[in-house]
Amino acid sequence: MTINKYEKAWLIFSAVMVVAFLSIIGYFSFVAGLQTPQEAEVIDPLLIGEDARFSQPRVEEVIPGELYNVYMVGRMWSYSPRELQVPRGAYVKFYITSPDVQHGFHVVGTNVQANVIPGYVTVITARFEKPGEYLIVCNEYCGRGHQFMRAKLIVTEDEG
Repeated sequence: MTINKYEKAWLIFSAVMVVAFLSIIGYFSFVAGLQTPQEAEVIDPLLIGEDARFSQPRVEEVIPGELYNVYMVGRMWSYSPRELQVPRGAYVKFYITSPDVQHGFHVVGTNVQANVIPGYVTVITARFEKPGEYLIVCNEYCGRGHQFMRAKLIVTEDEG
């Protein structure tokens, strides 16, 4: 059986690319030590309503004017709470989970973005220096009502 020279070239090229990609992944995984997060918090999606943090989603002041915890639940097709308020310059630590499907979390106009996966608690820390209203949207398609899944973050000039 003979193989056309162009087919042979593409087969060799493909094999070299597979070896190169696997080598790169192996290098960064084992030599450079880059790994996926291993300390992710697990939560039973069916018991989110029984967890004290997520049974009543809210903004919680930890250190006045400096640190706020936000407990959010993303579910088809809304975020809870729908409106958040924090002072300018404070660190905001978002704890987000989902009881149903994977959702996205993106604060429009910022670099705050994450996936919200059922069974896990997504944690993001951000600081908002510019006062104003920021739209929070789901940027991961989650079903027919996906386009309605949003919330509002209000960054105030004063402390609270």
